[in-house]
Amino acid sequence: MKSRKRATLYSYAWSGPSLLLIGLMVVFPILYTAYISLTNMNVYHWFDFTIVGLDNYIRALFVFDSGFLSALLATILWTAMSMLFQLVIAFVLASLLNIQKLRFRKLYKTVLMFPWAMPGYVSILLWKTGIFNSQFGLLNQWMEKLGLAAARWLASDVSAFICCSIVNLWLALPFMIMIMDGALQSIDRSYYESALLDGANWLERTRSITVPAIRPIIAPAVIITIFTTFKQFDVVYLLTQQAGAKTGSGFHTILTYAYENAFITNNYGYSSAISIIIFVLLIAFSARYQLREEGDR
Repeated sequence: MKSRKRATLYSYAWSGPSLLLIGLMVVFPILYTAYISLTNMNVYHWFDFTIVGLDNYIRALFVFDSGFLSALLATILWTAMSMLFQLVIAFVLASLLNIQKLRFRKLYKTVLMFPWAMPGYVSILLWKTGIFNSQFGLLNQWMEKLGLAAARWLASDVSAFICCSIVNLWLALPFMIMIMDGALQSIDRSYYESALLDGANWLERTRSITVPAIRPIIAPAVIITIFTTFKQFDVVYLLTQQAGAKTGSGFHTILTYAYENAFITNNYGYSSAISIIIFVLLIAFSARYQLREEGDR
């Protein structure tokens, strides 16, 4: 019994610094943000803020013109569309890369990884200045050659949403292609040979063999991508909301909306409430996914 207590004390002693560091870097900021979300802290009440309870949460969730609900719906649509296009395009390209006797396969894979290898900040600004620029962007040059009027691609909410989705797809697609390619290569070819002998067409082979086989492999990648897309900030901010270079679009994700309330309007209590709502939503989604995985097992 004494040796067991001594071993327990040793384990706590060794893990103590790590637990303290985790507490300072992870737990404390979350708890402090939750506390600030219950106050009216802003640029006018920096030191003399007071507790306002759930007022910030009520304003975010039940005041329809606050902007939060529209940003949340836009974020959900943004995430769903991004995931749908990523899965479809990645599956098609990975299937093409796995064609038997395909020449230059490694070269194609290397080229497809270029967007992922480039720094995101550089890629986004290249798209903004080189493709979507209203004066000398490549899209408007093509339109002028076709006799069409130039457009301000990032000026309206709908076109800005589409442009941001394209850039996000460009940045995220290589990762999904890599995961999908590895998943397809892990399938035993004998399954397809047996299906061909039974007369199964491509759609039947895909539905009965490919999809069930790759689902456990790509599921974690899909969850990671959903989290990353839901919390996406740099694409929307750099394309449309960057200070000194705003395009006129009102398109916001919940992250850019929280940033605007924290660092533009300096309403830290309200922005903290939004951050906690985002945190709860992501935790709830993760818990639901984990419970469903446990149920399937």
